[in-house]
Amino acid sequence: MAFEPVLRSPPFPGTPAATAAVSTGRPTPSPHDDLTPAELERARRIAAQIAAERIGGRFWAADRGDPWKAIGGNGPIIVSGDDEAGLLGWIAGATVEWVSGGRFADIAGDGLPHALERAITIWLIDAADYRDPYSGRPVTIEAAIEQLAFWRHAIDRNRGLVVAVGIARWKRREVEAMLWPGEPLVFARTAKGAVRNARAGKGAIAVWPSKAPRGLEAEAATHGVTVHPVEDGFLRSAGLGSDCHPPHSIILDREGLHLDPSRPSELERLIATPIDNPVMIARAERLIRYVVDAGISKYASGGRPFDRPVQQRRIVLVTGQVEDDLSVLLGGGGVEGNLDLLRRARAVEPDAYLIFKPHPDVDAGHRRGRIPDSQALEIVDQVVRDVPMASLLDTVDAVHVLTSLAGFEGLIRGCEIVTHGQPFYAGWGLTRDLAPPMERRRGRNITKAQLVAATLILYPRYLDPVTKLPCPPEILVERLAMQPVPQETLLTRFRRMQGWLRRGLVGAGGRA
Repeated sequence: MAFEPVLRSPPFPGTPAATAAVSTGRPTPSPHDDLTPAELERARRIAAQIAAERIGGRFWAADRGDPWKAIGGNGPIIVSGDDEAGLLGWIAGATVEWVSGGRFADIAGDGLPHALERAITIWLIDAADYRDPYSGRPVTIEAAIEQLAFWRHAIDRNRGLVVAVGIARWKRREVEAMLWPGEPLVFARTAKGAVRNARAGKGAIAVWPSKAPRGLEAEAATHGVTVHPVEDGFLRSAGLGSDCHPPHSIILDREGLHLDPSRPSELERLIATPIDNPVMIARAERLIRYVVDAGISKYASGGRPFDRPVQQRRIVLVTGQVEDDLSVLLGGGGVEGNLDLLRRARAVEPDAYLIFKPHPDVDAGHRRGRIPDSQALEIVDQVVRDVPMASLLDTVDAVHVLTSLAGFEGLIRGCEIVTHGQPFYAGWGLTRDLAPPMERRRGRNITKAQLVAATLILYPRYLDPVTKLPCPPEILVERLAMQPVPQETLLTRFRRMQGWLRRGLVGAGGRA
């Protein structure tokens, strides 16, 4: 008979078990009375990996369901001979009392040498086949352990979340998968409902700030409930959120709002903390190359190259923004909208060839900040729309931004970045900052690799668009590079039609 593998995947919401599986059981393996020195060493390495990462069994479960809770407690672990918690405790060096015979207890008590190493070889190496859940290809047990360790960390980051509010139905599946704390997440619609469920579950609320129900902050404060903001990540998806394409990256900040430069946030702390680990720095440098080579931007990838319009002049891109976006309202640095930004950029760059790219959500008619082309062309030399951001950034010499993520994307591509607002990447010695100086929290100079390690690797949560499984950034970048055009749905068509109608009304009645 085949037993359920000890090293197995969590039951992530919205993903079939077969898709998520890192392992499948084999028929009962043959016993090992002796192991070679290489087999002994491998078994010991595997034991050390498992103990360090605390994976195996129902490691995702809350409280008593997680075998590592008992392993970390005082006193012996008392289990039956087939209980995987006994094997995991044994691996971790805990005292295990077997109350019956079984597949693990029989090896522990057979009197032969190297009992633990033999148990690992039989029941972890020989008793299962391992696979990469993103590609389906076979992998070693060591690779499967690394994958489970990644998921353990992802789930542990979400511990304590009980309720999500302000999350539109069309993106709940993706948001739940990225915020899943090992048990179902409650989606609420009202402030009272969110707080009531949070109190019942003795946990926190995750909220999309721009869609927060009225009175949430006051209701939560009254009852002592913690609220954490959730926003789109920096490598979001292949389509616009305003067109109802769900995000495949989000950020949840337990320390503040990364868009608000007036107070600390988790992102600011990660950037300010020296990242000197050479493995992490090398990974960040590879990720930079991958993002740049694949032409990845926040909302899209690929696209036709942008030809340099003039050869003898400095070419400067100015990126438009949603004028009522939180990042603009909180970190705008006194700039009064897109038209003011264009005027300021021209004042700084009197001889440059200025290119203006409106924000796609504004251009689609969903958000505020539209400038008629005729008015923009009184200041700039060219307005572009149908050129992907990555192609523009590969061509221009400099980028002027308010708080736009385009500044971060240009920064990693080697562009000179001039900030007129106070985005999260300003104030670290990598940009030319024209806004009023921020508090002294950002006085440290860092490298691009350190910024990327904090911003793209350590801070966001990512979801594989294909399997709907939590994934590292490299997987999402690979998917976006392979599938740059999002699939159109009835909902996205409806949203596009709404945008056309709004643009028509604006054209008839004035600026929105």
